Amino acid sequence: MNTLSYKGYTAKIEFDPDDNLLFGNIVGIRDTVGFHGETVAELKDAFREAVDFYLESCEKSGRVPDKPFSGKFVVRVESSLHGEIVAAAVNAGKSVNKWVADALAKVVHAHS
Repeated sequence: MNTLSYKGYTAKIEFDPDDNLLFGNIVGIRDTVGFHGETVAELKDAFREAVDFYLESCEKSGRVPDKPFSGKFVVRVESSLHGEIVAAAVNAGKSVNKWVADALAKVVHAHS
């Protein structure tokens, strides 16, 4: 998936071959914030403008903008894997949360 990030907000980017446009929407918030551009440079500018406009609009209306992500999520795994994760965290001298966060960061960075 192609994404852009700005001020903690992430947008999913797509291409519309009929209109020959790049477009995107911010993900992870309840509000709908979209933008588009004919070039990558236009798309990036439009994304930054959309985020800034969203934040300014919320401020002007006295509304708290949606936070992109809380930093918390629940993952269900097999009990045997859970045990292996705990053992690996203990062996690394880390909490389970820190160990899992570090492992996920390694995977994400390896694929970006």
